Amino acid sequence: MTDAERRLLDAIDMTVPWELVETFAQHPRVHPRDVNAAAEMIAERLRAHGIPVLMHEASIFLTIPHHAEVRAGDVTFGGKAPAGCADAKDGVTAPLVYVPAGFAIGSEDVFDTFDAKAAARTDVTGKIAITEGFASPATVTNLARLGAAAVIAINPGADSHWGTCTSVWGTPGHDERNGAPNIPAINVNRPDGDTLKAMAERGESVTVAVTMESGWFKSIVPEVRIDGKDSDDFVLVHGHYDSWDVGVGDNATGDATLLELARLLHARKDELTRGVRIAWWPGHSTGRYAGSTWYADTFAVDLVEHCVAQVNCDSPGCRWATEYKDVSLTAETERFAASIIEDAVGQPLFAERAHQAGDYSFNNLGLSGYFMLLSTMPDDVREEKGYYGVGGCGGNIAWHTEHDTLEVADREILEKDVRIYALAAYRNATARYLPLDFRDAVQGHLATLDRYQQAAGSHFDLTPAKEAAQGLKESLDQLAVKLEAGTVDPDVANALLKKLSRELVPLDYTTRPRFDHDPALTIPPLPDVADADKLADMDEHERAFAVTSLVRGRNRIVATLRAARNAVADVLS
Repeated sequence: MTDAERRLLDAIDMTVPWELVETFAQHPRVHPRDVNAAAEMIAERLRAHGIPVLMHEASIFLTIPHHAEVRAGDVTFGGKAPAGCADAKDGVTAPLVYVPAGFAIGSEDVFDTFDAKAAARTDVTGKIAITEGFASPATVTNLARLGAAAVIAINPGADSHWGTCTSVWGTPGHDERNGAPNIPAINVNRPDGDTLKAMAERGESVTVAVTMESGWFKSIVPEVRIDGKDSDDFVLVHGHYDSWDVGVGDNATGDATLLELARLLHARKDELTRGVRIAWWPGHSTGRYAGSTWYADTFAVDLVEHCVAQVNCDSPGCRWATEYKDVSLTAETERFAASIIEDAVGQPLFAERAHQAGDYSFNNLGLSGYFMLLSTMPDDVREEKGYYGVGGCGGNIAWHTEHDTLEVADREILEKDVRIYALAAYRNATARYLPLDFRDAVQGHLATLDRYQQAAGSHFDLTPAKEAAQGLKESLDQLAVKLEAGTVDPDVANALLKKLSRELVPLDYTTRPRFDHDPALTIPPLPDVADADKLADMDEHERAFAVTSLVRGRNRIVATLRAARNAVADVLS
């Protein structure tokens, strides 16, 4: 680390950030009126440090659960309705039918759990389907399409969890306004779920009742803009400040982290080559990332022209969360992120492909990104506690429950994570060359194409795409040598690296156009040719249609990679 970076980390003061955690621990942030009040709390603390704060007023569409229950005769089972499901305050009554979920309870891969597709082996038409797992978009949408009248999801443990069951990303556009599932859904805990599952096996009927509040809400997006001294470019660091209940581990700790980053970086604004923007999002849970999507839409052109990276801050600083594994990022940022964690806290990074989740609302714009969930508890600690996989809170199963209270946060671990975010933002804003290594991204493309080709066999030829990727890789190898030697003009190099982000991130992570948003469903690597992985299992008729799509997808890949190679060649010449 440089002396300036050491001074930055030595200046961290957890007094005000921890006070915000304690304040938010007493302040539910679900309904927009409470979320907006929390925005003022953030703004007050920023102004107390002399930091100007923009208070954007966003109009976003939200669905807010108020009450959910399952009635079976004289017995009532409580639960939690996911945001995005249909209102059914008067209740839907129908026979129960059990649908195996097709995955093991307690799966360590939380995204396998979220994306598990209930395998309907029985007729669910007009019935209430009950299945294990979470009321995820895939599960609820699939069962709704099969004709289910409602869905009951049996969560893995003693508590039920809030969540979201729509795959529509952010506020729906006109063509997506009816895209959410049109049936009610409810998450119930494991004991109640087992009882209801037994009732399904006996062919009994139940009533599912949920009360939802849906509509357009004025929501505040606080933002701090710290200008760079030499460039209009900037790093965007962001996280959501709405939560389920008081949501301490998800995401009061993240809000506190952003608050301290604003103080640290504003005090050093004269040291920053490029700027830093720090934003707090509403509508994360009840609007499926509606706040970050509003920002991506509203400032899209500015982001495309000037944002050099987006850094997500969700659920840092939770108890027992001492490792940095399963950390989401786009491949070109992995070396940088690993160096940050090593330098800041002396630990290794174990990264994974960025998921289509967690306020990664900028993939279609072509922004490289790193972090989402950062620190998490070691596997042996999770096993010792008997925890199943969850999507936040450092692995604590208080996630998305009323138990996500102050004891979930750990002040020492939070300070450790603040060190990582502070160093990442500062180094990204001061680096001579943007810390993006697209050799890793293209190496991933080559591995993906090899896998798809092996699966496709003689049914489809991906050789042109592989040749284009290999050609780009060779040019990037040459570029890396020149960057290491410092012989490329920084303005020229950084313009190239931004251009590569704009083209290669969408190629690997999106299916829709630049200024649109993909749904909140798993997107495979190089999605334009992902169907090559399934060709061998298709009949001849279906395969012919798939090959037609694959030709078009291959064309996009070849054209994009060749254009990227030409851009690199222009800089090398």
